[in-house]
Amino acid sequence: MLAPETATDVVELVWPDGRTETVRVGSGEAVVDAAERAGVALPYGCLYGACGTCTAELLEGEMSHRKPPRALKPRSLEAGYVLPCIATPESDCRLRVGHEIQAEVVGTPWK
Repeated sequence: MLAPETATDVVELVWPDGRTETVRVGSGEAVVDAAERAGVALPYGCLYGACGTCTAELLEGEMSHRKPPRALKPRSLEAGYVLPCIATPESDCRLRVGHEIQAEVVGTPWK
């Protein structure tokens, strides 16, 4: 785990209910790992980009994925969605997070 002193970027997490949390993310560290270190709960499943449980919308800033985000289709990537379990910030960022985001991107069979 990285100490907060080694953090290089700030990521603001915004939930649909308006709650926000800010976490400091170290160089090369995934957002989910930084959030967990800070005691902030984010949804996640596989932690390697295949399930999409952690899908978030990038509202501001730049992020890159450490490996191909298999759970996101090209149109979702182009629309600004990221997988925080394998995404690292390239700048300070703002992300819309929560379980609802994955349903927006992949849909559900119950709607």
